[in-house]
Amino acid sequence: MACLLETPIRMSVLSEVTASSRHYVDRLFDPDPQKVLQGVIDMKNAVIGNNKQKANLIVLGAVPRLLYLLQQETSSTELKTECAVVLGSLAMGTENNVKSLLDCHIIPALLQGLLSPDLKFIEACLRCLRTIFTSPVTPEELLYTDATVIPHLMALLSRSRYTQEYICQIFSHCCKGPDHQTILFNHGAVQNIAHLLTSLSYKVRMQALKCFSVLAFENPQVSMTLVNVLVDGELLPQIFVKMLQRDKPIEMQLTSAKCLTYMCRAGAIRTDDNCIVLKTLPCLVRMCSKERLLEERVEGAETLAYLIEPDVELQRIASITDHLIAMLADYFKYPSSVSAITDIKRLDHDLKHAHELRQAAFKLYASLGANDEDIRKKIIETENMMDRIVTGLSESSVKVRLAAVRCLHSLSRSVQQLRTSFQDHAVWKPLMKVLQNAPDEILVVASSMLCNLLLEFSPSKEPILESGAVELLCGLTQSENPALRVNGIWALMNMAFQAEKIKADILRSLSTEQLFRLLSDSDLNVLMKTLGLLRNLLSTRPHIDKIMSTHGKQIMQAVTLILEGEHNIEVKEQTLCILANIADGTTAKDLIMTNDDILQKIKYYMGHSHVKLQLAAMFCISNLIWNEEEGSQERQDKLRDMGIVDILHKLSQSPDSNLCDKAKMALQQYLA
Repeated sequence: MACLLETPIRMSVLSEVTASSRHYVDRLFDPDPQKVLQGVIDMKNAVIGNNKQKANLIVLGAVPRLLYLLQQETSSTELKTECAVVLGSLAMGTENNVKSLLDCHIIPALLQGLLSPDLKFIEACLRCLRTIFTSPVTPEELLYTDATVIPHLMALLSRSRYTQEYICQIFSHCCKGPDHQTILFNHGAVQNIAHLLTSLSYKVRMQALKCFSVLAFENPQVSMTLVNVLVDGELLPQIFVKMLQRDKPIEMQLTSAKCLTYMCRAGAIRTDDNCIVLKTLPCLVRMCSKERLLEERVEGAETLAYLIEPDVELQRIASITDHLIAMLADYFKYPSSVSAITDIKRLDHDLKHAHELRQAAFKLYASLGANDEDIRKKIIETENMMDRIVTGLSESSVKVRLAAVRCLHSLSRSVQQLRTSFQDHAVWKPLMKVLQNAPDEILVVASSMLCNLLLEFSPSKEPILESGAVELLCGLTQSENPALRVNGIWALMNMAFQAEKIKADILRSLSTEQLFRLLSDSDLNVLMKTLGLLRNLLSTRPHIDKIMSTHGKQIMQAVTLILEGEHNIEVKEQTLCILANIADGTTAKDLIMTNDDILQKIKYYMGHSHVKLQLAAMFCISNLIWNEEEGSQERQDKLRDMGIVDILHKLSQSPDSNLCDKAKMALQQYLA
């Protein structure tokens, strides 16, 4: 029945479409070329600003016919140009229009059109390509499929100001990631676009500037090149600085600041350079003021967050520039009931995008508070700040939630705040809720923050444990994402530190199978944190003896494998420290004394070239030969027979004072 009903519905839609638009399409098939041309011109006038008409013409099959005419050798240049203009107009409609054009393979046809000698036709093709490539539904890869396209576009840059504007716009939209940057860079993008920064056309200057911002982003090769480029005797960074002056349009100021920011983050400009400290940073702070439009405030705050993220001095300067910390608080009150926005469309737009402001504010607060205790205190003391972050953790927007967690993570690096504000606002509750069901990108930051809340001095530690954190974290250690495995183990390691009653819960929930799986993990961070967890589990004698009595064989096996493997100094040092803990047990030390292979390894590391490993091996020996413990004489004798005393004598002459002292202390155990 459903199939029978479908036909009349379609017919009614098509009859309505046919009535208003059919004659436009019919004229494209007229045998008289002049009538076809007039038909295309009339179609152009009919579709301008009329999305319904555009959709109707696409449904009626206008696109394949227009593309056919555009590619026909017999078509006049004027007809081809008008076809390209109509196709560009159709592309300016909805995203569905663009999808329909892509399905008809419009891009290869337009790229072919760029080989024409006629400039007006080339410009029309480029304008249409620009519209299509700037649509979110168009895959950027379509620009790079044919290797001849990019060099040809570079050659067309010199033809007119329109080719310059459109090609730069295409490049800036289609340059996504290092592969695209490399292709454009290798085809001379820097040299071909640099001189456009001094063009008489504002649009050309702006698109060239945008090109440089996407080329320089996280790309040291491009950024290092840009620093030394001269345009009319002036270095590029100096041109960018001129473009971010207050008298320039806001869009130009912001994009220039982005170029300088990206070059700085890529290592091409020092963070203490005047163009960063005195020009770029103040410009970005200006963009955060409430006088600016919503999107300008968002872009300004996010770019500033990126600029200052790794540098404590820039964080300090930003925090005292134009009352930035207080200024960002306004991001959460926007648009207010007394908003200055009189344009209803603008108000509607801003209400829909207000969450972007909150996201940007959280990002910038996270960067500001990354290192400095005083700045963190100022942020937390900003009106209702902790409440805002807690609210942010449960927002519907994933991006806002992620930014709120990042902000909280940054502030959680403060011992003082962990003990006060974090406890007062019971931050752990919404955080645990976030961890129950969130995308990986949020889980990584949230679990990293949980590591801080589980530190021994944190008052949140107990309630977190009572809310089922052990099972949750053990689950994370089985994730395919290495960052989540690291954070799961890291949090368990913090949890196990001097917390005797938790250890059994961890071992039970984690299972020995999973623990040993993690000890052979290919990710170095996972391995290091697992060794740290094992070290914390094997602390205090009763626990050492208890754990080694049930899992001793597997632990000794894992230790042997790591000490024999191709691991770095830090991994082997941690492993020897675990052995030293085992050697501190009452009954556990027998597992070392009866294992000649392990004893030989300890002896080997005592004579190693790296002091860290010698010291760690020395701790093992000291714990094994300590006089006051039962069986010490037998252990001392066995180790003397192995030549350990001779090594101790050698080490007592070591130039390293720490190693020398430990060796002398161990020798005293033999003399006592």
